[in-house]
Amino acid sequence: MPASASHATAAEAPAAETPAEPAAPVAVRRLLGAWHRAECAIAVGAFGLIALLLVVDVAGREFLQPLLQALGVDAGPMGLYGAQKMAVFALVLATYAGIGIATASAAHLVPQVAFGLVPARWSGAMNHAADALSGVLLLAAATYSAELVIGSYTTGLRAPMLQWFVWPVQLALPAGFASAAVRYVCYACWPALRPRRAEAAP
Repeated sequence: MPASASHATAAEAPAAETPAEPAAPVAVRRLLGAWHRAECAIAVGAFGLIALLLVVDVAGREFLQPLLQALGVDAGPMGLYGAQKMAVFALVLATYAGIGIATASAAHLVPQVAFGLVPARWSGAMNHAADALSGVLLLAAATYSAELVIGSYTTGLRAPMLQWFVWPVQLALPAGFASAAVRYVCYACWPALRPRRAEAAP
């Protein structure tokens, strides 16, 4: 994902504010914090649901069904119907919630091959430009994915097997991109909000 160009030193907390950086409004800090906690809850809940679905499905097919057959009971397939498809849907939610989480914690991968080409005195301006550009690109991705959701809604597209409408799950795409876009815009407006990245060990 797009990220700041600076090779600042590590810490997951937002960088300390300097006199040259405008202080972010308290309401913005609180909103971003609550937003981050909500995304973490969604991701944890989605991964927990994936684990539960797969455990129940495997237990039914590999343990309960053979046990009943050994007792002379023909109960038919005992796996959880549609478990794998539901797990895929949950994975989509977790993945796109993870975009905002990675942005908030500076946990995404960033190629550092060209970091040394920029003089240190330009790092603030480069970070500001990178945040603004990242916000614009992610907003474009959110807009494009929103069109995908609208198309699925308009055509009534359904998932195979479960026959569920897919557009509610697809909403995770524009939501995830928009989440990261708004964060980068906030970082561009108030650089002190930007989380500092852990510097890789030599």
